[in-house]
Amino acid sequence: MKIHEYQAKQLFEKYNVPIPRGKVAFSVEEAKAVAAELATLPVVIKAQIHAGGRGKGGGVKLAKTAAEVEEVAGSILGMTLVTHQTGPEGKLVRRLLVEEGLQIDKELYFSMLPDRSTAGIVIMASEAGGMDIEEVAAKTPEKIIKVQINPLLGLQPFHLRQLAYGLNLEPELIKIFSAMVKNLYQLFCGYDCSMLEINPLVITADKKMLALDAKVNFDDSALFRHKDILEYRDLDEEDPLEVEASKYNLNYIKMDGNIGNMVNGAGLAMATMDLIKLAGAEPANFLDVGGGASAEMVENGFRIILSDPHVKGIFINIFGGILRCDVLAEGVVQAAKKVGIRVPVVIRMEGTNVDRGRQILEESGLNLMAAANLKDAAQKVASIARG
Repeated sequence: MKIHEYQAKQLFEKYNVPIPRGKVAFSVEEAKAVAAELATLPVVIKAQIHAGGRGKGGGVKLAKTAAEVEEVAGSILGMTLVTHQTGPEGKLVRRLLVEEGLQIDKELYFSMLPDRSTAGIVIMASEAGGMDIEEVAAKTPEKIIKVQINPLLGLQPFHLRQLAYGLNLEPELIKIFSAMVKNLYQLFCGYDCSMLEINPLVITADKKMLALDAKVNFDDSALFRHKDILEYRDLDEEDPLEVEASKYNLNYIKMDGNIGNMVNGAGLAMATMDLIKLAGAEPANFLDVGGGASAEMVENGFRIILSDPHVKGIFINIFGGILRCDVLAEGVVQAAKKVGIRVPVVIRMEGTNVDRGRQILEESGLNLMAAANLKDAAQKVASIARG
């Protein structure tokens, strides 16, 4: 789950991580009120969306006067902000963060991530802050410091020294930086974060260190432990079909292709998407109904796929183990009768009660294409892709 920058900074403040003074605003009038409350100019006005690259897209601007605050806030609020992370459709800006301007002396990069290759946590830092870290990694990888943390042992003093010396921090900043990293590590572990990033982490002219930006993502599977984080969820920033799927505990991710697919099991879902691409088409979604799916869940999944206007065909690929083939067939038939089928549907199923499942599909009277095996399914999907 993603949250906005201002929400991430509320968590930073809770963990005593220094941030600039500022507040969220939902209107131009509120932005003017926040700027007046800060009683200092210039102020920085930032669009709040769940995507990076806001500055390059025109979503982060400086306002040097009270008149500029109104002008800048009015130009950003309500705009469709397009960045390299939003895609060409962009995102509508519904809220702003108004912050005090700072005299910045140096910009650093800092992040924490789970490292699945080591079953640990990796801290990455760089003196090349304020830039796309992907660009730094591609052109000057030597500028990125990586420190591996064993979560069973936790953050150790030598880790902090490795980071501080690697960033060439001045002696008076090492203690400040070390305390900040300790607090960020507690936040990361305490809230089951899947990512924590500050870009840039700035050093000001008066030798203060502040998180000028803040990006925090959370492991969805751990959110049951963090009801307070669930309150940060902004449904306006999520795809409507993904929001709908979450109501039924379906693992659904919207994609840009034209062949919808429904599978039971994440590994089989990945293989199915590869099969769709090999057939000359593009997957429109990732949908794992899970091993214990009911006919109702299958019905809701099928309905959600059909509600995507870009879908030109559907491929259902099920291995009946925990989810029986007859249960899948009943769900598909129920959904098809309620919603109506407007695109070709290919169904390949094997496993428990497969004969009964095929019988249900045959007796339904619906235009469903049964595939004998994966090769046959791929050929049918390819024919759909060719129109």
